[in-house]
Amino acid sequence: MMKFVKSLTACALASAVSLSVLAETTTAPQAKAPEVSSVELAYKKEFAFLEAQKRDLQTRLTRLLTESNKEFDAEKASLTQLEQQVLSSNQKVELKKNLLLDAERVVQANQDNQEVFKSTFLQADASLEPYGQSIEGDKTFQDLKDGEKVTALFTRGVTLLNELSSVSTQAGDFHLLDGTKVSGEVVRFGNVARYGISQDQAGALAPAGEGLFKLWSFKNEVVGEETARALALGEQPATLDVFVIENINAAVQEQKEKTIWDVLKSGGVIGYVIVAFGIAALLMVVARALFLRKASQSSQEVLEAVRPAIEAGNIPEAMEASREFDGATSRVVRATVRNLDRDREHIEDIVSESILHESEHLDRFGTTILVLAAVSPLMGLLGTVTGMIATFDVITEFGTGDPKMLSGGISEALVTTELGLIVAIPAVLLGNLLSGWAERIKNDMELGALHLINVFKDKDDRAKEDEAA
Repeated sequence: MMKFVKSLTACALASAVSLSVLAETTTAPQAKAPEVSSVELAYKKEFAFLEAQKRDLQTRLTRLLTESNKEFDAEKASLTQLEQQVLSSNQKVELKKNLLLDAERVVQANQDNQEVFKSTFLQADASLEPYGQSIEGDKTFQDLKDGEKVTALFTRGVTLLNELSSVSTQAGDFHLLDGTKVSGEVVRFGNVARYGISQDQAGALAPAGEGLFKLWSFKNEVVGEETARALALGEQPATLDVFVIENINAAVQEQKEKTIWDVLKSGGVIGYVIVAFGIAALLMVVARALFLRKASQSSQEVLEAVRPAIEAGNIPEAMEASREFDGATSRVVRATVRNLDRDREHIEDIVSESILHESEHLDRFGTTILVLAAVSPLMGLLGTVTGMIATFDVITEFGTGDPKMLSGGISEALVTTELGLIVAIPAVLLGNLLSGWAERIKNDMELGALHLINVFKDKDDRAKEDEAA
């Protein structure tokens, strides 16, 4: 439509231009020739015709423009209406989507609630089944709605709790301390403890496995006899001796106190070897401490006995005084006194030689004690390795289902390490202390011998000075 209007406008403009040109050509000769010719009339007619066509075209153009504007306005209004309809449709679609999402959420929530109800009912059935209150085969319960089922479960739970939280007496069987099975009265103290009463014995009951019970004892004496008899008579016991039951299907064993022998036994052969090392090291420490103590005491006594004779210059008397003692110090002193008449350097060499000779006696067991102290933790480490190997062998054969089967290897691994450290730590400490004590004795012997040499040499020097004077 717009293209047609544009072409019509172009035609009208072309006609207008032609008319203007024709008007110019017709008016120009009139000035020259006032007479009207046939050509001029033809031109005038043509001009009038073109003017009429121009007006007609302009009228048509105006009408077409008006119609096109009306059509444009109508199309624009229609377009606007369509856009509004599209927006309205989009809003309705979004609303429907939101409603659909809400519906899906409600459905998902209902499904989740159904799962929660199912799991709740399963857990409730598992909890109530041991007490004969199973809901799985209860048709009346299954016909109820979910909310009514929850109410019914709470009612049953409250009733069961009231029953389990009271003291009741009923006939039953249990085992005595010697393992004999007897029939008597079983007092249920709620759901946490039970007491058995028979003609022979009465007391607190403990699980014996597979739903059976036995009298519980401590140091071979029945626990809770007075409590059981008081509860059976409906009286309030002065003290409530109770054994709390966690699982009636798992047998409870009386915990025995571990002795030193049990610990050593759990360590295996390597544990015995480490203990033997410890005993040997202890005996050596005691023996070495005894003769070091004797050597330490005799050192001072020998020096005090020999010194007066040395100061008097009586070497034979000093030798006799040193022979009254027996030990390393007396032997070093005798070697010193025997060679006092020689020069100082020679005497000092003899003293050093005597002390080196006595060092073997003073250092007796010292090296062995330190060797045992070093080997003991290594033996403990060996026991750890063998224990872990035994544990892994059990795991390979039987798996990890029963921890008791693994306890033997783990006990050996830990006990041997403990025994090795128990032996090594005091052995290292005492061995080094005794070695230091032996070194001090050697130093005391050397200082004592040098003191005797100095005393004798000073007296000899003073005698020579007196003779020279």
